[in-house]
Amino acid sequence: MEILGLYNYWVFGALLMIGFFALIARQNLVKKLLGLSIFQSAVFLLYISLAKVEGGTAPIILDPTAAEIFSNPLPQVLILTAIVVGISTTALGLAIVVRIREAYDTIEDDEIRRLDRRS
Repeated sequence: MEILGLYNYWVFGALLMIGFFALIARQNLVKKLLGLSIFQSAVFLLYISLAKVEGGTAPIILDPTAAEIFSNPLPQVLILTAIVVGISTTALGLAIVVRIREAYDTIEDDEIRRLDRRS
């Protein structure tokens, strides 16, 4: 197997590191949420890449005597569920950020901690 043939894994690694960097290094809460979304997208890409069956078809049996290779539809269904959960988590996180902005008048993590120490 050649290295460039595994481009989906390279994209997974790049997205994972970008999302992780945004989560760890950024102080802005919205940027942290965007990093979390990128991180989740990388995990979705990896899971679907692992579920790919070379030469597999949809599991619709037209002729019971014909032996074919079928792709498992379960990983795609699980990823659809994870996408919905990810969107809900992001929406809830944004709602919490709006509430934090109203309470502290900032969305920078270090400023929020400084204001909490004063209180």
